[in-house]
Amino acid sequence: MFILYYIAAGAFAGFLAGLFGIGGGMVIVSALIYIFSAQGVPAEALTHVAVGTSLATIIVTSISSLRAHNSHGAVNWSVWKRMAPGLVIGSLLGAGVASLIQGNSLQAVIGVGAFLVGLKMLFMKNKALEENDFSKLPSPVGQTALGGFIGVISAIFGIGGGTLTVPFLSKFGLKIQHAVGTSAACGFPIAVAGAIGFMLFGQLVDDSVKQALPAGVFGFVHLYAFICVSCASFITARLGAKAAHKLPAATLKKAFAVLLLIVGTQLVWDAGILAF
Repeated sequence: MFILYYIAAGAFAGFLAGLFGIGGGMVIVSALIYIFSAQGVPAEALTHVAVGTSLATIIVTSISSLRAHNSHGAVNWSVWKRMAPGLVIGSLLGAGVASLIQGNSLQAVIGVGAFLVGLKMLFMKNKALEENDFSKLPSPVGQTALGGFIGVISAIFGIGGGTLTVPFLSKFGLKIQHAVGTSAACGFPIAVAGAIGFMLFGQLVDDSVKQALPAGVFGFVHLYAFICVSCASFITARLGAKAAHKLPAATLKKAFAVLLLIVGTQLVWDAGILAF
């Protein structure tokens, strides 16, 4: 029964990823929190398993996305190479930080994050440059540091980092196509390092919590959910990309933003109730 829920969550997130060019991580995390809760995952590990599993799924979707962008020459590999060490270190650090945050508090943090992303999508527009202006880029060390910051935040929220990476790279002189393409490539080291981090740090929880986890959970990654969500999102991402050329994207984007506002508010509210 829960397999169908995993597939539905992955299909929805994948479609949105193709439609709006987002990684879908925020949607996956939110959906998995409620699915895992119904499945009986203990509250102490509930949000952590949702985040870790989301990062694992992004490994698959980021490969598909970066290949598509790279085929159009939209990945700036020189910028990626400078950011990658920071992304890896930051993601591992972010996984460690998340493992130290109490379950309900982490859920509330993610809820606030979803709400803020919704506000950003609803009211803010990224400035799109027509040509690259590399003079605006930080120094190589600065690019690595930027990767570290993005990695930490992305691992805590279980996302591929596009919400942060695209605006930053656009601000620092990359035209929007290259900002999106390079961001897609950045999602891979974030997801790999973050998922590994959640697997490792998930081994440190109390034995009583480990014994209460359902079958298929390794560390803070639910392997069955990972497989189902990845397969479903991989298929529907292509459908979303095709739909983006036919449907009123601006209207749909606003509807999705409102959905994130509602989901974010609900996550914070539920976390507050669970805390008492």
